[in-house]
Amino acid sequence: MKAISESVVKKDHKEKMNGSALYVGDFPTEGMLHGKLVRSPLAHARILSVTLPDLPAGYFYVDKDDVPGENIVHVVQDDSPAFADGEVHYIGEPVGMLVGPDEAVTAQLAGAVHVQYEELPAVLDMEESRVNFFDYHYSRGDTAAAFAEADRIFEETFTTGYQEQAYLETQGMIGVFDASKVSVHGSLQCPYYVHTAVGKVLGAAAAGVQILQDYTGGGFGGKEAFPSFLAAQTAVAAYKVGGRPVRVVFDRREDMEFTSKRHPSKNTYRVAVKDGRITAMDIDVRFNSGAFTTLSPVVLQRGIIAAPGVYNVPNLTVRGRAVKTNTMPTGAFRGFGAPQTFFSVEVLMDHMARALGRDPLEFRREHLVKQGDLTSTSGIYHYPVPLPDMISEVLEMSGYEEKRKQYTAPQTGRYKKGIGLALWFHGAGFTGSGERDFIKAVTAIEKTADGKVEILASNSDIGQGIKTTFAKIVASELGIPYEEILIRNPDTDRVPDSGPTVASRSLMVVGELLRRAAIKLKEEWKDGEAQRVEEHFAEPDFMIPFSLEDFHGDAYPTYAWAASAVEVKVDSLTGVNEILGCWSSFDVGTPIDYNVVVGQMEGGVLQGLGYSSMEQMAYDEKGRIRNNSFSDYIIPTAADVPVLEVQMHVEEYPFGPYGAKGAGELPLVGIPAAFVSAMEQATGKEFSHIPVKAEETLDV
Repeated sequence: MKAISESVVKKDHKEKMNGSALYVGDFPTEGMLHGKLVRSPLAHARILSVTLPDLPAGYFYVDKDDVPGENIVHVVQDDSPAFADGEVHYIGEPVGMLVGPDEAVTAQLAGAVHVQYEELPAVLDMEESRVNFFDYHYSRGDTAAAFAEADRIFEETFTTGYQEQAYLETQGMIGVFDASKVSVHGSLQCPYYVHTAVGKVLGAAAAGVQILQDYTGGGFGGKEAFPSFLAAQTAVAAYKVGGRPVRVVFDRREDMEFTSKRHPSKNTYRVAVKDGRITAMDIDVRFNSGAFTTLSPVVLQRGIIAAPGVYNVPNLTVRGRAVKTNTMPTGAFRGFGAPQTFFSVEVLMDHMARALGRDPLEFRREHLVKQGDLTSTSGIYHYPVPLPDMISEVLEMSGYEEKRKQYTAPQTGRYKKGIGLALWFHGAGFTGSGERDFIKAVTAIEKTADGKVEILASNSDIGQGIKTTFAKIVASELGIPYEEILIRNPDTDRVPDSGPTVASRSLMVVGELLRRAAIKLKEEWKDGEAQRVEEHFAEPDFMIPFSLEDFHGDAYPTYAWAASAVEVKVDSLTGVNEILGCWSSFDVGTPIDYNVVVGQMEGGVLQGLGYSSMEQMAYDEKGRIRNNSFSDYIIPTAADVPVLEVQMHVEEYPFGPYGAKGAGELPLVGIPAAFVSAMEQATGKEFSHIPVKAEETLDV
């Protein structure tokens, strides 16, 4: 293990432990106005009129007519209004906001706002949608010829549902407006995304907008795009009331019912097999985008790029669609589209192997990609693919081969066991040319005249430890104590735009920029003088240019890899399952802090187990999500944590700091497939969806 990997006390440990860290709900309420959104109760309707109750002095109603700029929240495309304009398109869409000094009275008044609607037909099932927000295609080889020559053709459809991010802290923002500037701060992970969105609704120049990240209690993708909506609405309210801060903090039910989730999916695979080998895949991927586009294009892109899995498929045709429904717009969640398709392809590999009379693990091994092979988008795996060694590590940790053989034999009695395995990758960084053409990250390091060093970057620490790893990198290169490196929560008035805290890019991309900046500062260091050095992103020369039009080229510069085995025990009387253990090998390159990385891996594994085994969320016949509390939407607790054994397999990436690659999203991605594989062995049934319900395992 490299010295940089040795664990240290996290940068934000002290303030989080002693209670001095201020989250958005912790700021003093004196002089604060509170906002409560007025939401649509219908999935699709025309707004005919809005009638307000008598508002006491100091209370205000805010809606589309109060937006000084454009009534649009910019995400990727500009199709989502800040406040509904003429029509509502899903249950919960904000029509307006009540603002006032007493939080309880404000909520009461918001509930008394009467909106008259003309209900319109609503499309709730993505099967019935006739609107494709995005429709992507790519291919390689001659798929039609491969199917014509096949010995066997397999076809199967897989479905996945919503997953709620279930961060500890709900969404919240505070905005204040004076004559020259609006300042918004709150719980978020992409300050400059919010900066752009707020500037658009206010019609303000960049200098007139300041965004600050407060300490943030988790995100998992749920605070990537959604804070732009809440910040825009809060900023408009602050603009209207003028001079007094406005705070909007969701309660748990509001947060779970009306914020973005993981995209539900329906994925159909046709696979050609000749002489026992896969010769072609024809894949159709559909994601439910909900009422607006939000982050669906980039989520879908990653999903379809990952659709063939870690396998060398010579002939490939892939189509991906994100469709409109009158349901809550979906968005980012750890894994970003890849968990849906990796679940599909990995479970399909099990099903095909059994149908061919093959061992599923050996069937996988025969088809693994290796360094130099083409990627799904006709790029190249430029660096070693360590999966064979990682598989061996998982086999040894879990006792997979002995257990698999044991559980294949007929099992008698009430309890039956199974063990399954899955393999996957996660493309590190933004898809395609996103880093080069859109993000264009800039970082800076400032040194004061008395020698104090501060890191300036817009990446947010939302619990994943980026303050710690950034500070370790800079301290290592400058040769000064880690404790002396200063790094604050981002403030767009002070930090350059180093890009968002998403896509497992922060450490690999921004961490490397900071490493280079630290080297430059050390070379130019002048005692007694204030200095500032900047570093700008430049794409590595080896990259094959990526075309989004035909999905051709290097979608990612490198990949993080994973192999995992899950063991379960199923009660054949009740259908209830118990996860006995999960053993995983992860390659994220060099861990910059071992404890931080292992914690990320264990947390991601547990989220993957929850996604596949218990996290059930659905809307009713009207389009309303009913699982809106932790009583109704069940996530793993400390009592549900099985044996979790994580091993870090290091395959260094030369363009990451000290060989580091992206880490945060990887651990969740393939876990559901390993769980389902284990459940199939234990029950003797096949499952093509997640989560697996207890009643589905029973022989009734």
